[in-house]
Amino acid sequence: MDYPTPPFPKQNQDQPGDARRMHPMPDCGEASYTGDGRLKGKVALITGGDSGIGRAVAIAYAREGADVAICYLSETEEAKDTVRLIEAEGRRALAIAADIGTPTTCREVMQRVVDQFGWIDILVNNAAHQTAISDIMDIRDAEWDLTFRVNIHAMFWLIKAALPHMKAGACIINTTSVTADTPPPELLAYAATKGAIRTFTVGLAQMLAKKGIRVNCVAPGPVWTPLIPATLPENEVTEFGSQSPMGRPAQPAELASAYVMLAEDRASYTSGATLAITGGMPML
Repeated sequence: MDYPTPPFPKQNQDQPGDARRMHPMPDCGEASYTGDGRLKGKVALITGGDSGIGRAVAIAYAREGADVAICYLSETEEAKDTVRLIEAEGRRALAIAADIGTPTTCREVMQRVVDQFGWIDILVNNAAHQTAISDIMDIRDAEWDLTFRVNIHAMFWLIKAALPHMKAGACIINTTSVTADTPPPELLAYAATKGAIRTFTVGLAQMLAKKGIRVNCVAPGPVWTPLIPATLPENEVTEFGSQSPMGRPAQPAELASAYVMLAEDRASYTSGATLAITGGMPML
């Protein structure tokens, strides 16, 4: 696939961002991903599933035979479009608008999934918040708290809500980042949460092994998602991904296969792993 390379047009957006206003628009596999039933009969919940990596995973899971629930903050039109793509594969879909930054909301989200589908096989903790701030003195307490609540606390709350409805063979997949190992100073809070996610994943994998539930994480490098023009300065957006050995950011569709592999039954001995999808950028 011949994907676009920097420089990109100057652009910025308000958070959480809108893929339809990006130039170029991200490829989430709408026209390119084909499945072969690797997740047939499974039920998945994907947070941040309206756009970007979450949308690509939702499309891939549906084309692999899973019923898919997505959780999103406020991007209603993008969520509707993702639901349409899931249902076009003959799969059941559920879209839940929710701020997962509180334990009560996380429990309510999980209850809606169980009420709709009866159980859950795959939980993909993908939603994330970031803001670029170059000086620690400028990071407000509320911003630091928000980043941790969305990026790591919500994983804890959602997993606790999901486990009573998971059977042996179920799995949890958390999205970390290459920034866990190479933290950009202007993304201090975000990178700190991504490091926490890796540690949380490894520890939880050991804790849940006796239940037959696997826990892994995916560590993307630079990926062209709405989070980029919504949170980074214009000059960084223009050159985003150019530092990769491939000279460009990944498209969300290029990460979907990693989430499929970690979710399928054939990965039954894969737990506690970090799958780095970085275009050749090293992780420590």
